[in-house]
Amino acid sequence: MPELSRRHRLAILATCCLSLFLVGLDNTIVNVALPALGRELHAPLSGLQWTVDAYLVVLAALLMLAGSMGDRFGRRRVFQTGLVLFTLGSLLCSVAPSLGWLIAFRMLQAVGGSMLNPVAMSIITNTFSNAKERARAIGAWGAVAGISLALGPVIGGLLVDTVGWRAIFWINVPVGIVAFVLAWRIIPESRAAVPRRFDPVGQALVVLVLGAATFGLIEGPSRGWGSPEIVGLLGLAFVALLALVAYEPHREQPLIDVRLFRSVPFAGASVTAVVHFAALAALLFLNTLYLQQSRGFSALAAGALTLPLAAAAVVTSPISGRLVGRLGPRVPMMLAGAAIAVAGLVLAFLSSSTSLGVLAVAYGLFGVGHGLVNTPITNTAVSSMPPAQAGVASATTSAARQIGQVLGVAVAGTLTSGVAPTDAGFAAATHPAWWMVAAIGVIVIALGVVTTTARAERSARRAHGSSPARTPAHAR
Repeated sequence: MPELSRRHRLAILATCCLSLFLVGLDNTIVNVALPALGRELHAPLSGLQWTVDAYLVVLAALLMLAGSMGDRFGRRRVFQTGLVLFTLGSLLCSVAPSLGWLIAFRMLQAVGGSMLNPVAMSIITNTFSNAKERARAIGAWGAVAGISLALGPVIGGLLVDTVGWRAIFWINVPVGIVAFVLAWRIIPESRAAVPRRFDPVGQALVVLVLGAATFGLIEGPSRGWGSPEIVGLLGLAFVALLALVAYEPHREQPLIDVRLFRSVPFAGASVTAVVHFAALAALLFLNTLYLQQSRGFSALAAGALTLPLAAAAVVTSPISGRLVGRLGPRVPMMLAGAAIAVAGLVLAFLSSSTSLGVLAVAYGLFGVGHGLVNTPITNTAVSSMPPAQAGVASATTSAARQIGQVLGVAVAGTLTSGVAPTDAGFAAATHPAWWMVAAIGVIVIALGVVTTTARAERSARRAHGSSPARTPAHAR
């Protein structure tokens, strides 16, 4: 691929960021619409969990496949295919006649969504070859995530209060069309010189692990943790996970190269992505129900009250990119963990009369942590593999993020099960979830230290050398 001008590289970054904006906007809009959606479709708490998690499970299960498809068939082609499927799924969600159909159409959305962010990050990684320039580009990527986080609740609340919850899916259609046209005009086609082979057995095992574990966690409270189906599903998830770990090292080009997790920085980035996004998903899910159904705020007001979180993320994301470029990942990760831990501690004393000022402080602190932690996660992961396999690296971290969100929603719902959001005791019922968020902040601090030692760097070099499918760094 010929050298691109700086203006062209920035145009590619902007186009890729538009896909992130599309997916991020959809996630936050759906959370704000959950109470209205639940009322119209008569959905219980578990039904609301499935509205979010059905999308996330499919997304997480297919991200690795989508990353390798981009490397094989062409990143722009797969990116545009994802835009078409996501846009079509959004249109179908807007006319869903029941909860079951909505969940099915959300799954179609997820098939398209799986082809967007990991492939877009792969395009960015191969476009920005300079390490510092790449870190700044990833920081801009994180800022767009913050902007979508900011606009989603407000736009979603406005649409829900004025038009209805179905309108939250309409907004994806024009954005998806614009992104498709820009990708066709601006992004040059690229692919790996030696693409990875498909791994159907590994893919099936990933689907089994995520699907069985999510179903067990969401339905466990209502069906009974000791019921045969729940015990069987959780057992199936565990056995499938063991089979995945045992099977993948024997493939020449596995779907998930478990040997890469011998790299402490890579493994740490993946674990950080899982736990942080579990905290984020739990906060967004419980916050929506608390503000609208426990406190009685409108969808628009509830969305506006989350602005401190989003604004803080927008401000700190580019700062994090510069910090990573100059100092490495340790400082932003430790600052992020501290902010998340304090936010969790504040919310651990939530009540039905907690002042809006206290909520704003907690949301703002979490937003600082979210903005600071994203860039170190992504930069560490994509720097751990050759650029030609960037689709696999970025898909790994994207999958970790989605797995974290799946677990966050499932566990948050489980911890508060038995207490309806309209009950007087709902705020107190959320306390275990907020203690979990505080603990996650401490974990992020510890990972920021452990993954940046000299020993960790040596483990990364050894793991990189053991990768079975290495491709020259200049390959595109």
